[in-house]
Amino acid sequence: MHHRHTALALTAAALLALTACQDVSTGDASKPNSTGPASSAAPGPSAPRVPAEKDARLPDFVGKGLQSAQDQAQAAGFYALKSHDALGRGRQQVLDRSWKVCSQTPAASTRPTSTTVDFGTVKLEESCPDADVREPDRAGGTMPNLVGKSVKVARESLPANTSLTVEDSSGRGRMVLVESNWSVCSVTPGAGTALDGQPVTISAAKFTESC
Repeated sequence: MHHRHTALALTAAALLALTACQDVSTGDASKPNSTGPASSAAPGPSAPRVPAEKDARLPDFVGKGLQSAQDQAQAAGFYALKSHDALGRGRQQVLDRSWKVCSQTPAASTRPTSTTVDFGTVKLEESCPDADVREPDRAGGTMPNLVGKSVKVARESLPANTSLTVEDSSGRGRMVLVESNWSVCSVTPGAGTALDGQPVTISAAKFTESC
């Protein structure tokens, strides 16, 4: 009798072990593993919104402060904006509130909002020219006429490897530090001279002075 009970107990234990193995091997594979890494990646940043192309009324900004003109142009849907020194001195409009609009290209009209609008500007204390002063073309093999241009524009017009000396025309030996504030009085060699690597000398005075 004792052996019979022992056999029954062993049989029951074997059945329990077999059932446990079957539960493990036939587990639901569709259930996610809670300890594994997340399967979905975080969404990336959305692309910047680009205004839709359309036609809009481009206002007339002449006479306005540059900052106000830019703000109003953007409010009208025009975002491709640039500006330049209407006096041809090559100055950058670093502080927009210190400049005013003398001209705009293109003129006021209904235009595509992708149109590039270029403002001709001067500083607030300056008078607008009758027309934007044209900067000289870059020198090729001949010296351009640089008299009356800013030293900055003159330097940029010459070949980059030109040996250039700038002198104070007053004879006071002042340093020409902010070249856009100085006007070319004379150039050696003169306009029309063939350029072949020779040094160039510029005599200059401040725009508020006479040569």
